[in-house]
Amino acid sequence: MPTLKGLLFNQYAAEGLSLLVEELQSKYTAKKGRRFNHNNVTYEISRSSLNQGAIEYEISSKIPEDEIKNPKEMQAYFQQIKKILSKGKLKPESVEMENIVWDSKKETEKKRDYVKLLYKFSLDDLFDDQVVAENHKNIMAGQADPKVPQSSSAFTMAGNVVLATVRDTIQNIGRDNVNSLIEANKDVKAGLKG
Repeated sequence: MPTLKGLLFNQYAAEGLSLLVEELQSKYTAKKGRRFNHNNVTYEISRSSLNQGAIEYEISSKIPEDEIKNPKEMQAYFQQIKKILSKGKLKPESVEMENIVWDSKKETEKKRDYVKLLYKFSLDDLFDDQVVAENHKNIMAGQADPKVPQSSSAFTMAGNVVLATVRDTIQNIGRDNVNSLIEANKDVKAGLKG
């Protein structure tokens, strides 16, 4: 059964990821839902979920099928992305190649291959006690922080600071994860042309 802490952290993690989606859709080409396109690759950021005391979310990128002609090349593309991301600072919990068959109006069938990354963070990894204490001290000294919510779910100002920190941490980590995937796609695509 989820804890109150888990439920609140997931709510603010979801807010952080939604802010990230808005940020990336305004920076790149916006697509429907939680997707955006950059350099002929479509990316998607899922909503967060609370699973066994940890916050999880997925980031995926479409494998550019118009540049890759056969299943063997697609698998090689995926393996290169996986290899690059496994060397990164924030490693995904899992990296999978997913095939999605999409039929929007039951008239046409579209097959798309994606690289799907799952990220998982324990609740305690989403905030730093020292950062929270410093921000709380500044707020109590009269230096209001407009980014700190006044949540009715948090009974103290320190609780509000923690929730803001969780939101900002997930947004920043998510941005780093997306940027790593964008760079990996760029490097692998450059290797195809080289």
